[in-house]
Amino acid sequence: MNRKIIGSAMIVILLGLGVVLFFNSPYYNNSSNQSLPEEVLEEEGTSILDVGSQEAGDRAVKTFDLTAQEIEWDIGNGETVNAWTYNGTVPGEPLRVTEGDFVRINLKNELDVPVTIHWHGVLLPNKMDGVPGLTQNAVQPGETFTYEYIADDAGTYWYHSHQHSSTQVDKGLYGSLVVEEKEKEYERDEFFILDEWAVNQEKRDMSNMGGMMMGGMSGNGEADTQQMYDTFTVNGKAGDAIEPLVMKKGETARLRFVNAGYQQHQLVFPKGSTKVIANDAEKVKIEKGSTNVIEIAPGERIDVAFTKQTSESEIIGQKTDVENAEDMRIPVVTEKGSDVKANNIAASSGVADGVSYGSEKLLFEETPEADVTYNMDLSMGMNMGEGMVFQINNDVFPDTPPIKVSDGDIVKVNITNNGRMNHPMHLHGHRFQVVSKDGSEFDNPIVKDLIHVKPGEQYTIYFKANNKGEWLFHCHDNNHADRGMVTIVDYKEVYSPFEIGGEKGNNPG
Repeated sequence: MNRKIIGSAMIVILLGLGVVLFFNSPYYNNSSNQSLPEEVLEEEGTSILDVGSQEAGDRAVKTFDLTAQEIEWDIGNGETVNAWTYNGTVPGEPLRVTEGDFVRINLKNELDVPVTIHWHGVLLPNKMDGVPGLTQNAVQPGETFTYEYIADDAGTYWYHSHQHSSTQVDKGLYGSLVVEEKEKEYERDEFFILDEWAVNQEKRDMSNMGGMMMGGMSGNGEADTQQMYDTFTVNGKAGDAIEPLVMKKGETARLRFVNAGYQQHQLVFPKGSTKVIANDAEKVKIEKGSTNVIEIAPGERIDVAFTKQTSESEIIGQKTDVENAEDMRIPVVTEKGSDVKANNIAASSGVADGVSYGSEKLLFEETPEADVTYNMDLSMGMNMGEGMVFQINNDVFPDTPPIKVSDGDIVKVNITNNGRMNHPMHLHGHRFQVVSKDGSEFDNPIVKDLIHVKPGEQYTIYFKANNKGEWLFHCHDNNHADRGMVTIVDYKEVYSPFEIGGEKGNNPG
């Protein structure tokens, strides 16, 4: 959905106890065809289609066929949802390859709307990134597209549509992707994708959330999404329909978690059972005294080493302080069919999140001197007659100022959340090093591709511009991205030949 820019007027909105002034809040209207700002689209240098190409050579080639199709999906507990899927399941077909493999994925679109596939967190050539209007045209109904890249970096990833993702990911167009190490560290390896659905209520549109905002926010910055959904799922199932994890006492497994939804989730593990081993496909330093509660932000990936503590049934489940928590409970049993006791949701006072543990391998051993510095101000606004918008530097996409870089630049980004909602900010095509929070430097910096910035928080990150292209940097609450919170890392040496909107209906939000 592309939005025309609507300016004018000064609007005063009461947010809780504060009064925030918004002036000339632009908005990106669904009905119009928009292009990127001129400075991004200047056709200088090389097309992104001509950079970074990769060939299979003598590598092993792993080929997958994914078909986007509509089904009625049994979510469990007697409920079904209309879902859009890759290969007829939610999540879509799980993809597993080995580091170094050449991966080929043939996408066929059998939906009546355009789709793409974005390979979340994977470092690949820009033209394979799956962003309509920026790196490709959306794949039209009845058409096909082939993605190819080398899976060089072992870790936990996922794939999802980036065409109007606030709707398409919400309806189930996502799946798991694991790039396994050549020598596996754990014999047992399981994947869990967390999500939220509107099953027994009509999903509220973000544009109509202004009245709720006037009434105040919840304490965790998520009032917008908490009122939009009524059911939590794990691997597409809710409550008693969730498949148990069968493990013997003392057995250890690698559990990979992805949050495909738009709310943060805090998972409670049996005490003493769990160590975080990776975050966003980067190994972390395992420290003593880690908590049994792990917070996973929207779009984030966290891997844990989980050891079953007893021969009794156990539960890995959503912390019980939120509505619908009972839907998100993974039983851990010693034998399939064993009874599961409603126990074990006993949280400790501490919570480990995406910046709790430093990374084993850093991008920069010392804080570098930046060639480019970009101050990213995240805020909220209202648009006359259109509702709520989410802004970067007081603009909404495609009018947000790009991060302009040259190949080889060291880039510093100061991200500040001046709004009242959480914003998990995800950078495509690169990893960045998180060096400080609220002005305090981390003793152990963290390498990631997504940073969860809560209201009032400020992070400083660094990355090296070493992957030419036009790359999105956006909020992974896709409702926020859809309503403006997107910008672009724009390499001066290249340009994109694609356009937002147009006859292909390209919508990267």
